Amino acid sequence: MKTPRRLFLATGALLCLALSQAHAQAWPQKPIKIIVTFAPGGSSDIVARLLQPGLQEKLGQVVIVENKPGAGSTIGANEVARAAADGYTLLLSNTAPISISPFMMDKAPYDPVKSFTHVAYIGSVPNVFVVHPSVPAKTMPELVKWINAQARPVNYGSGGVGSIGHIVGEMFKQQYKLNMEHVPYKGSSPMHNDLLGGTLQFAVDTLTQNVPYMKDGKLTGIAVTSRTRAAMSPTVPSVVEAGYPKLVADNFLGVSAPAGTPKDVVDKINKAVNDVVAQPDVAKRLADLGVAPDSMSATEFTKFVTDQVNEWAPAVKASGARLN
Repeated sequence: MKTPRRLFLATGALLCLALSQAHAQAWPQKPIKIIVTFAPGGSSDIVARLLQPGLQEKLGQVVIVENKPGAGSTIGANEVARAAADGYTLLLSNTAPISISPFMMDKAPYDPVKSFTHVAYIGSVPNVFVVHPSVPAKTMPELVKWINAQARPVNYGSGGVGSIGHIVGEMFKQQYKLNMEHVPYKGSSPMHNDLLGGTLQFAVDTLTQNVPYMKDGKLTGIAVTSRTRAAMSPTVPSVVEAGYPKLVADNFLGVSAPAGTPKDVVDKINKAVNDVVAQPDVAKRLADLGVAPDSMSATEFTKFVTDQVNEWAPAVKASGARLN
């Protein structure tokens, strides 16, 4: 016969197991929010809204996409890092708030690895060096020559301070000793207004939202920041092909949650994201957007993020780019 203490412990263990099983079966019981760290119209926003209907179907709950740009993407990322670890607040994680912005600050508000549970990988997309047609450059050497020929610093635009376009631009500037000044925008859409109008002549930006303008001849793609050409813009050479291999920089996209999110919830989100990304129509749409889709387990994605942080941190610090 069990003693009262043993009976109590056994009952407690059974209760914990029952609660755990109930939690696994119950989640989700309310709407799920995905925070996008850029303004509407950028690649992160487009991908989040592309996945939204499929995730709603897989998880059986409303999925809300909220844009929280600012401070080099750290505002939105910090909101997720500080949220309850219950799976109801997620981050459309990407290179900017994870691998770049924390290393542009004296004291980052979160740790890019430890403050999150990195749940699921979606894919990656390169940036592109793009110019207004008034710029007489069609290749990277010609772009360098044109910049050097200008009497004043050449302004280059990006989707914002701490964006991957910002850092790649600074790397380009420093490595080749170019007279350039960064002009940050609150997302790619407002930047394109100036770029298409000719007020801004040069930008480093995510490939996705530039391809339609490049196809229409409204912008000229000089090179993509990947090792090989992108399928959605096969006529534009890679920076490796152009002779600038140190500028290789892909922007990864994934889903992250606050640190401590229960494993059963992480597994459900991981499976839902992987299933949606694998759907033929979604995979094709991602490819059309310049995203090379893939899947990873949460463990694999965490290692990937850790490797990204270790790779980018020195380059960001060396660039001298700062977030005030």
